[in-house]
Amino acid sequence: MSDTQTPEPKGAIARFLAASPDSVGKTIFIAVAVCLVASMIVSTAAVSLRPVQEANKLKDKQVNVLQVAGVYEPGIDVSEAFAAFEPHVLDLETGEFVDDRFDPETFDDLAAASDPELSVALDDDPAGIGRKAKYRVIYLLRDEGGALDKVILPLHGYGLWSTLYGFIALENNGNDIFGLQFYQHGETPGLGAEVDNPRWKALWNGKKLRDDTGELQITVSKTQPAAGPEFYVDALAGATLTTVGVDNLVKFWMGDAGYGPFLAKLQAGEI
Repeated sequence: MSDTQTPEPKGAIARFLAASPDSVGKTIFIAVAVCLVASMIVSTAAVSLRPVQEANKLKDKQVNVLQVAGVYEPGIDVSEAFAAFEPHVLDLETGEFVDDRFDPETFDDLAAASDPELSVALDDDPAGIGRKAKYRVIYLLRDEGGALDKVILPLHGYGLWSTLYGFIALENNGNDIFGLQFYQHGETPGLGAEVDNPRWKALWNGKKLRDDTGELQITVSKTQPAAGPEFYVDALAGATLTTVGVDNLVKFWMGDAGYGPFLAKLQAGEI
């Protein structure tokens, strides 16, 4: 009998471990393992940080509402200051509040714009938004005596490169503009992004939406309209398409397809 014995076959794991570190199999295995571990870490971090991200997003929105209403000061308790605002879910078609149908604290009107049950497709779409939510969350600010002081209305529309999201603040007569600002956009730095410039935002204060006949006259352009300077906001220098976008979105949301029915009720003293 021969003293030489045939080696027992190695299992897959044993063969893998015995293979050279530079082998194709080990190289692919290590690469895949690293990718899987990294993706798990990233996913875990994303999930665990989501509540923080949502809280920061909410705070940023509240800060913008406070700023456009002229009540923000550095260092203030944002949540406490924001509590002075009354949120309401507005039916754009009727101009009436529907807080009995939707909770103003949780209703997401931007998400509603993608829901066929809660939105409508636009044939006439100067703001370039595609679909319009039937309901929007707006904010009322009252003075110490309980009288209406300002109305804060969200608006959005397409500029040159992006959709601009912002708020417009109106005085209690529903016609005089107190301020306008955008909190999210992707316009060109130094050009269209000048919508964030405090000097340009200040131009909106004191302007009017409609003339004495009720005609919507507010205009953002390079030249003053015939209606007069009280309806005119100078264009952004070197940002023609962003200017056109802002002009279109403001006219859309302040018109009959937007907040027109609500503003008519406000001016008639029904709010």
